[in-house]
Amino acid sequence: MSDVTLPVVDLDVFLSASSDSPEFVSECKKAADALITYGALLLHDSRVSEEDNNTFLDLIEDYFAQPEELLKQDERPELSYQVGVTLENTEKPKCAVDEPCLKVIARLDPAERPLDITAHSPDPKCRFFWKMSEKPPYETQYPALNAPNVVPKAEAIRERWTPIMEKWGSSMKTAVENLAEMAAIGLGLPRGTFKEAGRYGPHLLAPTASDLVKYGKKDTILAGFHTDLNFLTIHGRSRYPGLNIWARNTGKRIPVRFPPAGRYLLVQAGKQLEHLSGGLIKAGYHEVVVNEATLQAIERRKVENPDRPLIRISSTFFWHLSSDYDLVPIPALKERARALRADSINLGKVDLDDEASYEPMKVGRQVQNELRHIALMA
Repeated sequence: MSDVTLPVVDLDVFLSASSDSPEFVSECKKAADALITYGALLLHDSRVSEEDNNTFLDLIEDYFAQPEELLKQDERPELSYQVGVTLENTEKPKCAVDEPCLKVIARLDPAERPLDITAHSPDPKCRFFWKMSEKPPYETQYPALNAPNVVPKAEAIRERWTPIMEKWGSSMKTAVENLAEMAAIGLGLPRGTFKEAGRYGPHLLAPTASDLVKYGKKDTILAGFHTDLNFLTIHGRSRYPGLNIWARNTGKRIPVRFPPAGRYLLVQAGKQLEHLSGGLIKAGYHEVVVNEATLQAIERRKVENPDRPLIRISSTFFWHLSSDYDLVPIPALKERARALRADSINLGKVDLDDEASYEPMKVGRQVQNELRHIALMA
């Protein structure tokens, strides 16, 4: 396991410095380079409130502490679980059955591999999807991916739900859209390239929940080794460690550690960004497991907050490209990806042996293809 820390990109510089200043240009390049090299970065944003994140975590803990029969009322399997709740043991980690992904694991140094997922089916985690999208001014070809939100039935939850979800979701959405602008500039593209492509995307505030009373044993896999299907994923601080990511440049497993205090978010590249960049930026592999640090956090929580549910919540937001957007590699980025490969710069630890193919398709089709892989869509 690596002691590497992820690069920290300062959104405050982007928001306050002149766009032609060296600081601005340097910070944008740092964002792009971090995504190319690591597939992930830590984002500092002074606008983000830890209090809002904690209020959000409390709400989601309370929601998932409800009896299962209440939770099941909020399921929408007919919409591929793209709104509402997904209960535990529904979503499968794609890598457990995906041959290219299993090859990636095989190529890692044995000491850096994820916990074994070949016998691991479905994840023992729940999830809630809360859509945070702008309605497109056209009729989408993918209405199921753009369905209206589900508000929980239970009255005590319902009355708190929408304001808290919207407030925290808006904070993360704003931050990740600014980061998308920074990445575009750092890659030599017009500032709005990515942000405009995702203007009508079916963005999701998507907390996961893992019951640490049931699944709190060391080395339990809460979310198996996988990449995210969207464009960029952004996370707030969780109360329980356990997220590991893999750096593309070294193949080392990196336990994600937020700075002990301050307004930080974690950003990871997803498959849509990989596709659009022609593989210059690779979707980041990650897993969530119960490790020693998780166990220590559980014990602290029992002492400090004995009346609170022991549920690990991930404060997660999936930022998508618009469903009807044509997903085609940007030529300049595709050429850079080929040049990197040809130069044999050490980016091979988690790349496939053969050059990946990024066929042109609608974003909605790409999402549907990925959902079938993880058993959320028939």
